[in-house]
Amino acid sequence: MKVEKNKVAYFHYTLTAVDGDFSETSAKSEPVAFLVGHGNIMPALEAALSGAEAGDEVEVTLEPRDAYGERRPNAIQRVPIKHLMSSKNKLAPGNVVKINTAEGVRDATVVKVGRFNVDVDTNHPLAGKTLKFQLRITEVRDASAEEIAHGHAHGAGGHHH
Repeated sequence: MKVEKNKVAYFHYTLTAVDGDFSETSAKSEPVAFLVGHGNIMPALEAALSGAEAGDEVEVTLEPRDAYGERRPNAIQRVPIKHLMSSKNKLAPGNVVKINTAEGVRDATVVKVGRFNVDVDTNHPLAGKTLKFQLRITEVRDASAEEIAHGHAHGAGGHHH
């Protein structure tokens, strides 16, 4: 079965920033599951997986515009500490925090910590980076009517209700 619209595809990945300052893998966890054709992953990544089958390995390098976008220099904001979601981590420059906004919860990177406010960079941590994905398709199956109606894969590696 091929990766195509209204199929659920499962994959493991290794993601590295081409500049070498970031790397992550799903190798020791459940494979990622996504409903093909419903905007669940980056469009360029989905296009690279299109037509692949279980067992296939795909490597793709994405420029910032096709991944998390270019860095926006005006994305530094001063936020009252009370707007941060509770965190186990101490507030320190470089830490990623969650902020309550009018549009919902957003991730941001701490730039500077004050007594009552924190300056955060609201760019995605990988914005501005060229990313290399090494992907291994582990399974492709038909999506259920419920998954198609909800617009995402359910179960392990997907969305849980």
